[in-house]
Amino acid sequence: MGVSFVTLLYLQARYLGDVLTMRQEQLSESAQRALSQTAHDLELNETHHILLEMSGTTQEASDTAAATDSIELTISAFEQKMAEMHGVRPTKAFIESYAETAGRGTEKLRSKLYQSYRRQQGPLAERLDGLESILTGALRNNGIDDETLAYHYYVTNALGDTVRMCPDYDAGQGGRVYRQVLFANDAARQQGFLYVVFPDMNRYVFSSARFVIPAIVFTFVLLFMFVFTIYSFVRQKKLAEMKTDFINNMTHEFKTPISSISLAAQMLSDPAIGKNEASVKRITGVIIDETKRLRFQVEKVLQMSLFDKKGGTFNPKETHMNALLEDIANTFRLKVESSGGTIATYLSAEDDIVYGDQMHLTNVVFNLLDNAVKYKHPDRRLRIHLSSANKG
Repeated sequence: MGVSFVTLLYLQARYLGDVLTMRQEQLSESAQRALSQTAHDLELNETHHILLEMSGTTQEASDTAAATDSIELTISAFEQKMAEMHGVRPTKAFIESYAETAGRGTEKLRSKLYQSYRRQQGPLAERLDGLESILTGALRNNGIDDETLAYHYYVTNALGDTVRMCPDYDAGQGGRVYRQVLFANDAARQQGFLYVVFPDMNRYVFSSARFVIPAIVFTFVLLFMFVFTIYSFVRQKKLAEMKTDFINNMTHEFKTPISSISLAAQMLSDPAIGKNEASVKRITGVIIDETKRLRFQVEKVLQMSLFDKKGGTFNPKETHMNALLEDIANTFRLKVESSGGTIATYLSAEDDIVYGDQMHLTNVVFNLLDNAVKYKHPDRRLRIHLSSANKG
């Protein structure tokens, strides 16, 4: 399942990357087409004005039906006008477009315009009339709306000097820049360069691919659920192990007081001990203490129902360790002496108060003493010293 989720996330990341790359390439291609169309239309616009001047037709008149006849007359009068003005050179693109529109005199017009050139071209800044509207229209024709994707533009001459710039352009704003040569058929020193800057291109590309985001979000939701499920399994497994360890420990801890009570009962049945009141009192105290310990163990078992919620509970309180150790030693003395050993206490701690759970503190000491008896050296006599002291 983990490998499947990792693979799924990888594939979605790759898919999102491919979508963003493809969208970026599409926008770049559209922007380049728009710039190329802008340069083309700007040249057509300039050439159209030149031919209107040659034919004596105004710009307003060129929008009427009479303009067609006037411009067509330009074809027949073009050779004379060219000789008078000497040097008008419209672009090749406009020649072909105009020739197809005029419908007659195509070869003659093309031949004459190809052979001509303009010796006194005006400054670049004066040749950019209508640039902004042409650029906006070209961008929209190629699917780039200036209302959703802002852009800025500026134009430089062949020397790199800026001759026109949109009012809100900030050079420090950054963004993706596209470049287009203007008037490419002119001499190099008369050419210009149009730069269009899209400061929000990356954000626009990402927003255009936002339909992929819900899939990735839901994948992360599934991943979270998967991790939570694994965490639950691990936690349940840990709780099961805790219960198993607890049962094993309880078995061990129940056996110790039971064996102590059994040993005390056997000693009470001894006729010699029955006549010794001090011994009977001591053995009876052992039975009472071990019974109390058994009650603690039963309470501990009852607390197992809280393990799933809290992992066990503690009841800490201030406990006098000297008294606790003395009671444990008295209770354990019978078992030590029955195995031929001795137990002695050296309780020298003046400040013996410990803040802890009395039952668990008792179990800790009992388990240590029980292990000392179980794993004593077989060839050595058992000697247990139980001490307390204040250090630091």
